[in-house]
Parts: sequence; structure tokens; C-alpha cells
Amino acid sequence: MSVFKERREDLEKYEFMMGTQRGRLAVTLDLVTEAMVLIGQHSVYCRSQRDPEQPAMDIRLINQGLGQAKELIQSVMEEMRADRDRTDEPR
Repeated sequence: MSVFKERREDLEKYEFMMGTQRGRLAVTLDLVTEAMVLIGQHSVYCRSQRDPEQPAMDIRLINQGLGQAKELIQSVMEEMRADRDRTDEPR
């Protein structure tokens, strides 16, 4: 199912509050966060053979990639807000 159908309510809410672009990025950020929670839960059961205190390497790499994606999304949202604030300033 399309994300636009499955997440329609969230998209409408965030797009109304933040505008279309930032709203969609906010929903994307939520999806990435949900994926990080799921991978975190999975890491409890999927342990490294070499170091049982650590999750398996693939789990760590997936979590790292999701964390980096989240950081990039947040930086884009901050830049968009800063651009909006600069254009809204009285001259």
C-alpha cells in the first residue's frame, strides 16, 4: 500500500502544521524512528558470535544507517525552517 494512503492522517496533520515539504519529512522521520525501534528490539535476540554483549554486525550497520538518515532529515528540516524564517523577517 502507498505511504500516502497508509499514513494519510499523519501526512494531513503534519502538512497542515508545517507545510507540505516539512510535513512529509516529519512523517519520514517518524517512519525512520519506528524502524530504529524495531531494529532495536530485534537486536536483543540477534547477538554477535564474537561478542555476545553486542548486536550482530548487520544490525549495528542498519541502526547506524538509520541514525544517519534521521540526522540528514533533521538537518534538511532545520534548513527549511531557517530559510522560511529568513524570508519572513521584516525588511
